[in-house]
Amino acid sequence: MRRLSLIALVLGVALCLVGLAVTAPTDSTAASPSAPSGEGAKILRVGWNYSPESLNPFVGTATEAYAVYHLNYDRLVEYDAGTLDAAPGLAKSWSHSPDGKTWTFELRDDVKWQDGTPFTARDVVFTFKYVIDNEMGAYYSYTRGITDVVAEGDHTVVFTTEKPKATMLQMWVPILPEHIWSKISPEDAERRFTNDPPVIGTGPFQVVEWKHDEWLRMRANPDYWGDKPKIDEILFVIYKNPDTMASELEAGMLQYAPVTQAAFKRLENAPGLTAAYSVEDAFDDIGFNCYDLGPSRGHPAVRDPAFRHALAWAVDREKIAELAYGGAAEAASSILASRYWPESNDYHWEPSADQAFSYDPEKAGQLLDEAGYRDTDGDGIREYKGEPIKLRLWASTERPELPLAGKLVAGYLKDVGLKIVYQAMDPGSMVDSVYATKNDELNPDFDMFVWGWAGDYDPGFILSVLTTDQINNWGDVGWSNTEYDRLYEAQDSELDPAARRVLVHQMQQIVAEECPYIPLVYRHGREAYDTSRWTGWVKMPTGAGSVDSHWTFLNVEPVTEAASSGSGAVGITVAAIAAAAAVVAVLVVWRVRVRRRAEEHA
Repeated sequence: MRRLSLIALVLGVALCLVGLAVTAPTDSTAASPSAPSGEGAKILRVGWNYSPESLNPFVGTATEAYAVYHLNYDRLVEYDAGTLDAAPGLAKSWSHSPDGKTWTFELRDDVKWQDGTPFTARDVVFTFKYVIDNEMGAYYSYTRGITDVVAEGDHTVVFTTEKPKATMLQMWVPILPEHIWSKISPEDAERRFTNDPPVIGTGPFQVVEWKHDEWLRMRANPDYWGDKPKIDEILFVIYKNPDTMASELEAGMLQYAPVTQAAFKRLENAPGLTAAYSVEDAFDDIGFNCYDLGPSRGHPAVRDPAFRHALAWAVDREKIAELAYGGAAEAASSILASRYWPESNDYHWEPSADQAFSYDPEKAGQLLDEAGYRDTDGDGIREYKGEPIKLRLWASTERPELPLAGKLVAGYLKDVGLKIVYQAMDPGSMVDSVYATKNDELNPDFDMFVWGWAGDYDPGFILSVLTTDQINNWGDVGWSNTEYDRLYEAQDSELDPAARRVLVHQMQQIVAEECPYIPLVYRHGREAYDTSRWTGWVKMPTGAGSVDSHWTFLNVEPVTEAASSGSGAVGITVAAIAAAAAVVAVLVVWRVRVRRRAEEHA
């Protein structure tokens, strides 16, 4: 944020005069949420580093966006917080035919949309046909293999699939109201429709106000079909400065926030707060421009599996976890996280000692030599067809750890004889280059990046991003492998968990051999939350998971009435600004903001 120095000086004096030490929760305090619902409303205040890009579930991609969608909309099937097994959602029960190709879902008969319209099987049929018939990118991968969806009465839906579908109960598809979305063309849904508040769903909460990059208010749904939330509202406050967010959490202005490593160390001993690491289904990686099915502006070397495989030996994952992540991560060995799934059905593949990559720059150099990437003129830079290999390496600024990891990776790659041009880059610009087109044809314009993926509770999504048909959709590296695609189809139709797990492990082995991604670390969540005045925090998965979960928002509540009132970050800040405004009413503040993915709002 940039302010005129005179304004900063006078504002500081004004705040001293009113006796308030104020730190603004966002880049702007000029606009604030409207008054909460009623006297003594129970409001949970949550800090976020980023704002959802859109309230349209076909547009948003950020974790924050999906958190909102999951609270405002429901899915057919939910997950058990402890086991990650399927649990009833809008469907109260389900069954499938002996051949696994016909699935019947019995729906609840007591559900209403948040505008009072009854929910029926027609809404489910509409949602899935809307996604399938129009190949809506955000959710189409979940619906692979579904050939028909029909309603049998108002509360039964029957799906037909071309073959058994292992992920039938793990489809992360929000059920939409037909009476609203049927009026929106698929083209508008994927680009222009903003889905402004109040957002109509069937979920436990409803978005009623939103100020992009500042705050988002969700109000409890009084007609929710399940156990009613124990709070009246959630106020998500977006912070540009993570230190400010941590300070306001410590001061009682927030009840939950993700925190930096430095703040985590401080808050571990803060009275009334619990600071904890959480295991996530997520990994950060080096991604390569592997696209060879059409034109690409990436360096040819990065399309060579032997080149990529050699570089997997050049990076010190343990050191990256220590230095870039402050120990809040562990070295990664495959694209599915370790310690996330139950031991009885662990999809993570752990390579044997002779298969696992280690930090061995000498071996990396030998493999590069063997692959033909030698330094023939002794200038310290390896060559491709007689020319020095110069590669662009970008690191997303989405999280502070990524640029730090990127700098380390750049150093490791230089050590094995590559010329690296390193740049930290905002995610929106990276997306523009990764999915660049020329003459209306995909033509990716990058060499390598340091970025990350977070999955859902089933491995299917993370596995799908490397399939050929996800190129120019979720597939950001443009890699294509026939055997990987075959195994993906096989695991997707394998209903036996043990047999499916074997196929999933084989897919991870192929990725380790060809290295479209070089997994760097499994990042751990760092979170802090108020456990002295608030109760009902639910970890998912149980034990090592995060309390930033759907089930927390349903169960969390203040220990006393006073805990939910009188400590609001927004209320205190607005009061302070109002007092200061009396002194500096004629001055104007200019703001500069960086948005995460402006192109989504085109």
